[in-house]
Amino acid sequence: MNFADSEIVNAIMMEQGCKPAKSPEEAEIVFINTCSIRDNAERKVWDRLKYFRSVKKNKEGDFTVGVLGCMAERVREKFLEREKLVDLVVGPDAYREIPKLLMEVEDGRKAVNVILSQEETYADLAPVRVTGNGVTAFVSIMRGCDNMCAFCVVPFTRGRERSRPMESILHEIRQLSQEGYKEVTVLGQNVNSYNDNGTSFAELMYQASQVDPEMRIRFSTSHPKDFPDELLHVIAEQPNVCNYIHIPAQSGNTEVLERMRRPYTREQYLTLIDRMREIIPGVSLSTDIITGFCGETDEQHKDTVSLMKEVRYDLAYMFAYSERERTFAHRKFEDDVPEKVKKARLTEIINQQMDIQADINREEIGKRHLVLVEGTSKRSDDQLAGRTDTNKMVIFDRQDYQKGQYVEVLIKDANSATLFAEPIRVSSIAQFHEEPVTA
Repeated sequence: MNFADSEIVNAIMMEQGCKPAKSPEEAEIVFINTCSIRDNAERKVWDRLKYFRSVKKNKEGDFTVGVLGCMAERVREKFLEREKLVDLVVGPDAYREIPKLLMEVEDGRKAVNVILSQEETYADLAPVRVTGNGVTAFVSIMRGCDNMCAFCVVPFTRGRERSRPMESILHEIRQLSQEGYKEVTVLGQNVNSYNDNGTSFAELMYQASQVDPEMRIRFSTSHPKDFPDELLHVIAEQPNVCNYIHIPAQSGNTEVLERMRRPYTREQYLTLIDRMREIIPGVSLSTDIITGFCGETDEQHKDTVSLMKEVRYDLAYMFAYSERERTFAHRKFEDDVPEKVKKARLTEIINQQMDIQADINREEIGKRHLVLVEGTSKRSDDQLAGRTDTNKMVIFDRQDYQKGQYVEVLIKDANSATLFAEPIRVSSIAQFHEEPVTA
């Protein structure tokens, strides 16, 4: 989401005649786009700002530092008054005001706008993608969140939920197709809640899949409370809608889920997982897990361990609970699980998940997949890296294949994070789906 927002800011700045700089040291203006979801993310921002302060001291000429996004809205006073590290602070709904705010800074003032909007979607702004790989792109379809989970600060930093008009989304996807992009990930805090005057997210995904049959479509993130069968059928029936669903569980214990204000039980969640696998055979699943939430007992933690073991996720994002000010949990509960216990529980689920992923990935050996090449491997320019439509990273020898191609591969080896393959041929989504997937 922050990556997509940065592209909106690029567009706004370049409309003013600015040009992207190659490094912070060469820039006249530096923006840090921030996240408040966990304490660790915020600590990284403070460290980065201290570095920029040293750059500013040693730099000749103008050097303006701005903080954007969720953290800007959450701790604006600290940025401007206590630390005195930044010149302007801009919340996620005020990016259009950046040129005006920069003029205030030029006049010697500190500038701030963190007002949240109930209408802003930036639907009329074409993002400028000056970074990235030129193959995959993010498209934001909605902003804000109405779910009010007990642990989450997003509704307070990004405001109420509002959906972008479908036609503006499809127009952006058409443009990306014309520019040669091969994969789009549509973004929202809860995409299932998308509603453009009655148009559902399932309908949006279907229409997006029709823009270019050779462009993959992904989405993130879904909430278990309102995942419709209609969307599952779109994924199953449209070859270019990826067979990958990120479906956060957060906990495997019903009592903890209730304290988290997640409106489903363990049993309801598992029923949804069964339904996904029934309608989409071979679907790849990932999740978010929070360990050590307020009041979590050893037995409740074991329920999370057992849920992960039962579902067997292809990927999981796992975190120790990090208390956030203003959230329901901060106001109503005590953060009473000792840090040592949180870390031990987190280590346990990470170790189990890595074993599960290794087993799942080894089951891919001998199967064929269609890989979209995103670029060279991090370890060697002689190898290429890309993803299957089930979102698994694949490495194979470069030969004459190029970034942006679909390459059919045969999986030869695997570990918990990566599949290693032998390339077979350049292919297409249509061509690949006309033939058997397994060797």
